[in-house]
Amino acid sequence: MKKVLKIVISVFVILAVIFLATGIFIKETAYSVSTTVNKPVEEVFKTFNDNTIITEWIPSVKSFEAIEEIEGKIGSTYKLVVDENGNNFEMIETVTEFVENKKIGLKFDAQGMLKSDKITFTMDGGNTIITNEAVCKGTTFLLKCTFPYFKSIFKKADQENLDNFKAYIENTN
Repeated sequence: MKKVLKIVISVFVILAVIFLATGIFIKETAYSVSTTVNKPVEEVFKTFNDNTIITEWIPSVKSFEAIEEIEGKIGSTYKLVVDENGNNFEMIETVTEFVENKKIGLKFDAQGMLKSDKITFTMDGGNTIITNEAVCKGTTFLLKCTFPYFKSIFKKADQENLDNFKAYIENTN
């Protein structure tokens, strides 16, 4: 019995050390998602940046309001209320880059997570390819240890948002 207990405790200690080492060695979680929309880039970019319809294609967003809008967009900040499994939380979004019909840079601050998105829009014939290069970081040591293990969940959520946008824009107008 003592031998089994020692083995169980040893395995637990090894797993705990690996988990805690993750936060030391992996500083951020990065991934990329993309989709191709059967619409011209000008229409896709304009619709993507229409904050009045964001709840139409990101159903978890319950509200989106401007805190400060700056001409040219860079530096504009917004407050989003997001419903995640019945729990509402606030996110602050800041526009870090904005080049019409080409790219948008966004930073999100949400309850222990800092996320940056670099979203590019490129033409491919009559279609538009939207690519999001995302980076997530935890603000606490335990979140830094945890985030790398949730990369597939973050990536899946961002891919679903792009797929929802594609369906929305292709089925309107």
